[in-house]
Amino acid sequence: MSRMRVSIERAECEGIPDALAVERTLAGDRDAYRVLVDRYSLYIYRLAYRMTGNSHDAEEVVQEAFLRGYQKLSQFAGNSNFGTWVYRIAANYSIDRIRQRNVEEARQASPTRRSEDGAEVETMALVPDPSASPERLAGSAELAAKMQQALAELTPAERTAIVMRHWEGCAIEEIAAVLNSNSNATKNTVFRAVSKLRKALEPFMQLRGTARAMGTES
Repeated sequence: MSRMRVSIERAECEGIPDALAVERTLAGDRDAYRVLVDRYSLYIYRLAYRMTGNSHDAEEVVQEAFLRGYQKLSQFAGNSNFGTWVYRIAANYSIDRIRQRNVEEARQASPTRRSEDGAEVETMALVPDPSASPERLAGSAELAAKMQQALAELTPAERTAIVMRHWEGCAIEEIAAVLNSNSNATKNTVFRAVSKLRKALEPFMQLRGTARAMGTES
């Protein structure tokens, strides 16, 4: 009976608004916070993966973001959206994780190239090659590797800006809040990130264009 009662209570929680789930969590209802975790985990993982470039760091970001969210829940402003709030926590922790990883890699002082696993290519509108469709480009493992390398060369702020703006469709004001910056500076950060990606990918896209013109593209 107790297990059935828990299942019923959990089902009731799943349909509640974020604000009520937060209220119940603060009152000691752990199931209410689990509902928030289930509701936003995929959303946060997607952000973290695109920012960090690998699943291991992304999973760590998700866990840490919800842990910090739980610990600071009493500071949450109920007039804002919980998803947006925990999203900002995740974005900031992703920046910290990127910086930490950069320090670790610098210590190793290895001349080898960084890992190219699992790169996602979804912002092909940034690539100056209008004749190629996003679907076609996304299927290219080589382009995915090039994109991952280009993202790795961005500063943490630039990577955050490009991911939030062009992958997640966030407003400049939202990005500025995460970066602790103002709107004009954030717009410049987005512009720099886009310019760097275009510059890094341009040689590859020119080669693709030449191969297409000669009929030698596979």
